[in-house]
Amino acid sequence: MECPEFTCLCPKTGQPDFAVVRLRYVPARRCVELKSLKLYLWSFRDEGHFHEAVTNRICDDLVRVLRPRFLEVQGDFGVRGGIHTVVTARHGRRPRD
Repeated sequence: MECPEFTCLCPKTGQPDFAVVRLRYVPARRCVELKSLKLYLWSFRDEGHFHEAVTNRICDDLVRVLRPRFLEVQGDFGVRGGIHTVVTARHGRRPRD
């Protein structure tokens, strides 16, 4: 899944940070419902988060709710201060492609 409109705030300046959040997972018994995922990701819009922390939090929250066999969350953040950041958090064993 790709969520190209993720936003949160820089915790230092309060300016918006923009990212593409990509989710890749192998479910066990539960699947994520897309509307719920969208509303969950929107909940970060008015909160200050560092890129690494928010990516890890999304991963941790989804693992807690879904209990997947594998989950990978990638936050591909827009340039801020001349630096492009891509953060990846994983849970479980990566499946063979």
